[in-house]
Amino acid sequence: MSKSYPEITQSISSNLKALRTDISDTLQGFSAMAQAATKNGALDKKTKELIALAIGVSARCDGCIGFHVKALVEQGASKEEIEEALGMAIYMGGGPSLMYAADAMLAYEQFTQNS
Repeated sequence: MSKSYPEITQSISSNLKALRTDISDTLQGFSAMAQAATKNGALDKKTKELIALAIGVSARCDGCIGFHVKALVEQGASKEEIEEALGMAIYMGGGPSLMYAADAMLAYEQFTQNS
């Protein structure tokens, strides 16, 4: 059974609505941290998203893969850039990361089909 990363990200976004209300301070803090971490600096946003994708793969996080691939597609990352980041994730994470790297490429295909 194939995963649908657009559906995964939509589902997670919907499920976060209650948390945004119930623990708003925590979610606002997380959002502020995300904005600070991903802003352009010595590394640009795209490079930081590539790092985040590699970490998401090594952590085996489907939601992370979906959100970061989507962000990379929106920022114009090439397939080759994503593949090189995935190569580093595989190098650092071994076989399990290889399985999730394959899923990240599925996410890339799904998000670029709708662009």
